[in-house]
Amino acid sequence: MRLEATNSFFADLLGSIAERGRALLRRSDVPGRMADPEADLVALCEALLSGRGEASGVALAGEILARWRTLQDEGRRDFLTVLAERFGPDRARLDRAIDAYRAEPDARATLELHNAAEPRRQELIRRLNLAPSGTETLVRMREVLLRHLASHPDLSALDADFAHLFGSWFNRGFLVLRRIDWTTPANILQKIIRYEAVHTIRDWDDLRRRLEPDDRRCFAFFHPQLVDDPLIFVEVALTNGIPATIGSLLAENRAPIAADTADTAVFYSISNCQDGLRGVSFGNFLIKQVAEDLKRELPGLTTFATLSPVPGFAAWLDRERRAETSVLPEEIKAALSVLDEDGWHRDEDRRDGVRGAVLAAAAGYLLDARTASGKPVDPVARFHLGNGARLERLNFLGDTSSRGLRQAHGLMVNYLYKLDEIEANHERFASRGEVVAAPEIRKLSRPAAPGREPHSPQRSARAGRGTPSKPETAS
Repeated sequence: MRLEATNSFFADLLGSIAERGRALLRRSDVPGRMADPEADLVALCEALLSGRGEASGVALAGEILARWRTLQDEGRRDFLTVLAERFGPDRARLDRAIDAYRAEPDARATLELHNAAEPRRQELIRRLNLAPSGTETLVRMREVLLRHLASHPDLSALDADFAHLFGSWFNRGFLVLRRIDWTTPANILQKIIRYEAVHTIRDWDDLRRRLEPDDRRCFAFFHPQLVDDPLIFVEVALTNGIPATIGSLLAENRAPIAADTADTAVFYSISNCQDGLRGVSFGNFLIKQVAEDLKRELPGLTTFATLSPVPGFAAWLDRERRAETSVLPEEIKAALSVLDEDGWHRDEDRRDGVRGAVLAAAAGYLLDARTASGKPVDPVARFHLGNGARLERLNFLGDTSSRGLRQAHGLMVNYLYKLDEIEANHERFASRGEVVAAPEIRKLSRPAAPGREPHSPQRSARAGRGTPSKPETAS
């Protein structure tokens, strides 16, 4: 309650400042509503950057954001384009700073060059953030930007400014970890249902099965400026041993166990909630803090692992099977033809016939398939390996839902978080691009390409054949 009371105090304070500022603005030369809303907004932005007192500045920022919210999608896109084109660095100042630095590259010239190179829109975004609900509105503004980015690449510089500022504003030091349980207010529980991006929560009964039993946990990060709106949340199952199938965790008729008898914490779903914060990393902090908190609460926990989807596997495998030059040997490609048959996963003979080929191909995909930058193609693998996890086990038909079959032919993966090895694994991945994997997975990959050369950056890049589309989550 102390956090909520503090947030309310500052919200009331900003509201009071803004109200005094509106009175000042009514007596000032700030433009009123024009026939062209986008031009109106641009004029207001210039006025905000011109330098005003605190009260009028907060009020003006609030007015800009209020008018932004009235625009339709096309108007919002046009306004963002203007920000990208007209609110870059002050070119005259930047030219002077460059000349001064070339003449004498001392500390003062370096600082001026740094300040002059900053786009004016970064300072504009900072000032807009002072308005009541400014942070939330700016996050929604970037959501709009991201929707248009592919068709309007000229917005990429503006997007980089948002990402840069959000990286500071949503620093781990500002985030609050809260447990979500069945007593959590309904408005937050509704958002958990809506934001769940890995394993759909069908209804309130389904949510209750994930929150209420003694062997279930859910944790979320919140930010003081997005009250009761989670940034990211993780669902955890307390088990004995590492599970291989998601069905066993989510079954309606499963028998819960006492939390203090569990030896394993399984992170089975991690959902990012705010698309406007895409690229701002929360998941690595979330998993590590939750693991530490659970270890303190339940000392009997000895294993921390995930049960994760493999969202890019089916698309990658389809490209490799159809490519003239493929990393898959012909015998593996022939065995994989079963995947084209409807209902193959329900027939025991067809399952047994394709199991080895799927696991071998999956091992090669996770160990070798890379993007042009040398990172694993699979986005979930990038996330967990980058956090210091180990690729521990491949689970054939771990998810036989329609989504699981469509994305990965039912494959699921366990990533193991050994708390005393996380930093070393992270360094191996970050500095050398090494995929830390259990020996059994490396053995699985060998039959997929008999006699192939050892893992190499050149071969890995060739195996990637492009990056699949970004998934909805990092689980």
